[in-house]
Amino acid sequence: MTSTLVFYSKVDSFDDWKALLAPLLPEVRICTPEQVEDPESVHYVLAWKPPHGFFASYRNLKLLVNLGAGVDSLVNRDDLPAVPITRISDPDMGRMMASYVLFAVLRYARDIPAFEKAQREHRWHYLHPRLPSSTRVGVLGLGELGAYAANELARQGFDVRGWSRSPKQLENLTCVNGMDNLDGFIASSDILVVMLPLTPQTQGLLNAERLALLPEGSCFINVSRGAIVDQQALTAALASGRIGAATLDVFDREPLPPEDPLWAMENVLITPHLASVAIPASAAQQIADNIRRLEQGESILHQVDPGRGY
Repeated sequence: MTSTLVFYSKVDSFDDWKALLAPLLPEVRICTPEQVEDPESVHYVLAWKPPHGFFASYRNLKLLVNLGAGVDSLVNRDDLPAVPITRISDPDMGRMMASYVLFAVLRYARDIPAFEKAQREHRWHYLHPRLPSSTRVGVLGLGELGAYAANELARQGFDVRGWSRSPKQLENLTCVNGMDNLDGFIASSDILVVMLPLTPQTQGLLNAERLALLPEGSCFINVSRGAIVDQQALTAALASGRIGAATLDVFDREPLPPEDPLWAMENVLITPHLASVAIPASAAQQIADNIRRLEQGESILHQVDPGRGY
């Protein structure tokens, strides 16, 4: 019986993924849920945010591949199959995320918003550049993507500090860990970059009290998940100038509703959750390799535990 891989995503191109996976998995039929001919043949699922009950008819499923690096969409689900679950760990995703974070940090460190404002007002406005080492950048979360971005910022000469729940050691970075050190870490960040996974422990972590710890006029960058931050408190802090500016790629509701006050704030840059996405051309080989490893009885790579959020 030919094995079937089912692809599900409302934001990714089935045709692109199929074109790249098919040559790597010639023995596997690749299709959408609507194209499944025999549910019993479905051994693999490649999906992003599948609806509840999606897996019920795939009784012979062997592997679930989460179409992305973050697995928060799988946390607290009661319908997950009892099979290995992997995420995409793609160097191109790391580079894409690091370039976005570097852009956002440089934009503030080089006072680009002030020059954008001056241009709109037809006003010549000189601000003397500062050394990167004078800017303290706090990277909140040192997982695969967070560590990549933090290292790139350090390479550019910024004073980079990283925080994680458990101990980490990275060259050229000051690393702290544990909830006991979180408040002090936030308070010592001129620019705070949020790169934590969304888990039950991190949901709402950056509440009004913790946001108030940021230095007056500091900058805030969120490229992880909106639910980690109290968005109402962040909006209020930005409106008052307590937080000077923000670059936001993620929100507590997506798409961000047109009536949300963040849209109208001159000190906020909004992007539509695209800081880093899975690139089929570089991730397809990894998916095919894991399927082969599974069929040969070898341990699969990048396995995750949705119960812990990573």
